Amino acid sequence: MRELSADLFISLDGCACGLNEAAFFGYFGNELNEWIRKHAEEPQLPVMGRVTFQALAEFSASGTDESRVRMTNLPKLVFSSTLEEPLPWKNSRVVKAVAQEEMKTLKQQLGEPLRSIGSISLVKSFMKAGLVDRLRLIILGRAGREPIYAGHERKGLQLIDTKVLDSRLVRPRISTCIAEQASRGRT
Repeated sequence: MRELSADLFISLDGCACGLNEAAFFGYFGNELNEWIRKHAEEPQLPVMGRVTFQALAEFSASGTDESRVRMTNLPKLVFSSTLEEPLPWKNSRVVKAVAQEEMKTLKQQLGEPLRSIGSISLVKSFMKAGLVDRLRLIILGRAGREPIYAGHERKGLQLIDTKVLDSRLVRPRISTCIAEQASRGRT
């Protein structure tokens, strides 16, 4: 079974920063760049919603650094009821099916691990459906907008590891499937 990791930038109060922010919410630095590069190199099938897709397509499609070239070359899925193919970012495909149902199907198929980048609404819907296996959060030091945990039932999480990036960002990696991991011996 494929795993779904969700990468999110959030504030200390559990909010996503949202629209009209600089790339990486103005927190770009060498260690964050290295983290992005490392995770761009991993086998993956990126999945995202329309808003994140449009922002990343604009940022990445014209980039020449290795991380943006890698993201452009990867197959990508964008969940949207309004976008139409062909999409401007190479190797991108629109999924018009109900996101939670399509993700359940994708997780049952063989293939690369699934990775959501941003896409707060999409991740929230996946979390409510119990489909997110790992959260990789970049925690910013200021207040945010759009609470990502509002309306979610309390759930056991396991901190896998944590790292400070550029002396101002905290990156915890969290498992959301403790019971399933224990049954597979991965606690």
